[in-house]
Amino acid sequence: MTNAEIIAQIDTYMQSIRGYTNADWYVGIASDPETRVFSDHQVDRDNGAWIYCPAASDTAARTVEDTYHAAGCDGGPGGGDRTTTFVYAYLKTRTTVE
Repeated sequence: MTNAEIIAQIDTYMQSIRGYTNADWYVGIASDPETRVFSDHQVDRDNGAWIYCPAASDTAARTVEDTYHAAGCDGGPGGGDRTTTFVYAYLKTRTTVE
């Protein structure tokens, strides 16, 4: 996926979950988004609001991540390595772990 396609897909998903601002969302990058989202961040797979998309490279993933952080989404920059090619987002709740 191109960066524009990733951003469009994540934006569409985030906007479909009404009543939240960018600050309510955590956006990050991962090489294994399933483990990162559901184990590390403890997002509820069945009832949580989450999405992840493959990027063309780790550089592309970091660019998308930076775009969301600049737009007010939560998340920590600079993680991962060359295999970190997925961008993920989830709605923060009292049960998720940042």
